[in-house]
Amino acid sequence: MPSLPFRLAAPVNALGALLCTAALAATLASAPVRADIRVGIDVSTTGPAASIGIPSKNTVLMWPQTLGGQKAHYIVLDDGSDPSAAVRNVRKFITEEKVDVIVGPNITPTALAALDAVAEGETPMVALAASASIIEPQTDAKRRWAFKMPQNDSQMATVLTEYMSNNGVRTVGFISFNDAYGESWWREFSRLAEVRKLQVVANERFSRNDTSVTGQVLKLMATNPDAILIAGAGTPSVLPQKTLGERGYKGKVFQTHGIATWEFLRMGGRDVEGTLFPTGPVVVARQLPDSHPVKKVAVDFVTRYEAKFGPNTVTQFAGDAWGAWQLLDDAAGRALKTGAQPGTKEFRHAMRAALETTTNLTVPNGVLNLSPKDHQGFDQRSRVMGVIRGGKFAYAGDK
Repeated sequence: MPSLPFRLAAPVNALGALLCTAALAATLASAPVRADIRVGIDVSTTGPAASIGIPSKNTVLMWPQTLGGQKAHYIVLDDGSDPSAAVRNVRKFITEEKVDVIVGPNITPTALAALDAVAEGETPMVALAASASIIEPQTDAKRRWAFKMPQNDSQMATVLTEYMSNNGVRTVGFISFNDAYGESWWREFSRLAEVRKLQVVANERFSRNDTSVTGQVLKLMATNPDAILIAGAGTPSVLPQKTLGERGYKGKVFQTHGIATWEFLRMGGRDVEGTLFPTGPVVVARQLPDSHPVKKVAVDFVTRYEAKFGPNTVTQFAGDAWGAWQLLDDAAGRALKTGAQPGTKEFRHAMRAALETTTNLTVPNGVLNLSPKDHQGFDQRSRVMGVIRGGKFAYAGDK
């Protein structure tokens, strides 16, 4: 019986991680030449980030069985939303599975934790997490192996603050995760808010695992802001908004592109109706104007995904995962032309070089133009404003 192109591997334990580290150099040096391109995929399908990781995994299971015209083999691991587990998985991919490239992790803390391992293993990683800190600064040697699919927070904060300014918002209360994602959003939002003459009147934090944020919400409301921005991702972002509603907040509520999951809508219900948020084009693909340069590719992916998982199931993260396959497919074809063979250090280096010379590649969430100085590659075509209307994600326009 022929082997399947996908394998859901068992996570490596702590002892295995130590052995992996010790054996890294020897295993890489002795890796055999193969015919297939091996890809390790680390996503959070359990834990607080499961609502983000599950759509990503669903999309990975739709990937074609080839990359660059060559047979591909995919190994999928769950990190449980835990940075330590993500690092163990990445080391397992490199030392045991001998992958040519890694996709994921899909949240900022786990992706940052994986940087040392991919640099040691000289294996390119295409993260599915948002923060620019994963790939910047490119002068950092370990980050030269890191790429990522989601838009930088600065791109999303730009369209968000422009929308606020154009729609009468003058004072904003801010509350975010107390981790790297939240800090990245605070850095980008506060900088752009100053440019747009938006006054940030409160700055609070909460944990992805918190069960109450009443204290933080009361402090936000005491400043009477025109709007509140919740900088979180996935279902944990529902809690502050529900609490705001329970406490009678009547101003506008904004969230980030990290909420674009159907689990967020299910858990939020009426409490999240009217929420405004920046998002990738794929989330509202069918409502985009026909002139939008990404619409055709985005709608094509939405049609494929919904045929398998049902109507109204596409998320930002599903679109990113499909874009990751397109990126690898494009890069693999060029890497193979160098004569380097999968399973070798030379091929991993060729893949890294090919990834950072990607040009005008349209994926469901934008158009990619990567370079040695930019390992993300999106421009303004990668984001629009969305709104939750009638329990669904809808296009709000950009102004």
